[in-house]
Amino acid sequence: MSDSAQKDTSEQAEFRSYCRSWLKDNHPGEPPVRLPLTPLEIMTQEQLGYLQAWQKSAYDAGLIGCDYPQEVGGGGRSDCQRVANEEMIAAKTPYLPNVIGMGMAAPTVFYHGQEKVKQELLPRLFSGEDIWCQGFSEPEAGSDLASVQTFAEKKGDKWIINGHKVWTSLAHFAEWMIILLRTDKSHKYDGLSYFVVPIRSALGKGVTVRPLIKITGETGFNEVIFEDLEVDDSFRLDELGKGWQVAMTTLLHERGAGELQTPRSGGLKSKATHATNTANLMELAKQTPKDGKLASDDVLLRDKIMQQVIREEGLRQNQRRLRVPALQDHPMRLPLQNKLLGSEIAQDTAAIAVEIEGASASLYLGDENAPVGGEWPMAYMNSYGMTIAAGTSEIQRNILGERVLGMSKSK
Repeated sequence: MSDSAQKDTSEQAEFRSYCRSWLKDNHPGEPPVRLPLTPLEIMTQEQLGYLQAWQKSAYDAGLIGCDYPQEVGGGGRSDCQRVANEEMIAAKTPYLPNVIGMGMAAPTVFYHGQEKVKQELLPRLFSGEDIWCQGFSEPEAGSDLASVQTFAEKKGDKWIINGHKVWTSLAHFAEWMIILLRTDKSHKYDGLSYFVVPIRSALGKGVTVRPLIKITGETGFNEVIFEDLEVDDSFRLDELGKGWQVAMTTLLHERGAGELQTPRSGGLKSKATHATNTANLMELAKQTPKDGKLASDDVLLRDKIMQQVIREEGLRQNQRRLRVPALQDHPMRLPLQNKLLGSEIAQDTAAIAVEIEGASASLYLGDENAPVGGEWPMAYMNSYGMTIAAGTSEIQRNILGERVLGMSKSK
């Protein structure tokens, strides 16, 4: 029995038993198509269709949106989403495709949207029928998010949007976007407002989505161009000029801090690829020849691997601490620390794997001679996106230093 299961309430224990039984009988099995490393790299309709069907099945069974009220499509439970997530991970189910919707859009819409908007949008978000994306970064406003210039002009009860968003994951499949817009050019922070906007239905009618090809050859990122897109004022979240505050709700959940005090939507990750952890890294070392021996016999590589094992275990224990309120000396410290370290540990683990594979790491997916199907080099190339997403590692360190440790701002 896991540590979490031992601390379950009677409601959670009953729900855990239900989840375990349902997953045993309804596991979707091996996918009929190759899935990318994470849902943010979904490229084809075949990949998306398989994953959407899985999310819809899990939602209909009550495993997604558990902690949200029933009026907005949730399960009306209390702290049971964690249970469902743990059981999906244990069952090694596929990941869920609507990660931006569940992890960022759902809590933001729930806490800042009008009731009618919540009831209209959240059920299809939880079910995965509507994919969501995030419109924050712009060509001239990445790390300095408050400098966004995509502008919304008020005309009657409508807003007319013009501008350019970039690095927009899943926009090529998204029905909806959460978007930070400038509504007043005279104030940097107070001139920002937050909206949800339909983009799929507006393609060619005010919205253009252009895929960006990454170093991996995948098209997870996109740029999105707005030209006189008209949206109703009801799709504005919270008050005019409060966009920065609403964006902080989104970022808290993207970085993990929001999980401490808010409902959660569903398993943002479950079945992992081979290229994710040190257990698989050790297996690679045991199977890979190096200088007439096995890579696992190289004392320097063994030391590097064990350092990663230690870091990975430390991260796991920090994640356990998140569930103990008495250990939360600052609401942002552990979530931000976990985001920072988790992304860097994953990158360093993949880098060691590439070192072990040597020249074979140049072989791409699909090459029959590529070790582990070419997944480790793919994981290494993709890892750079994770150290940038939700704020770069440098920004995370600044936040931890200034807001958690109370250090003075760097010049």
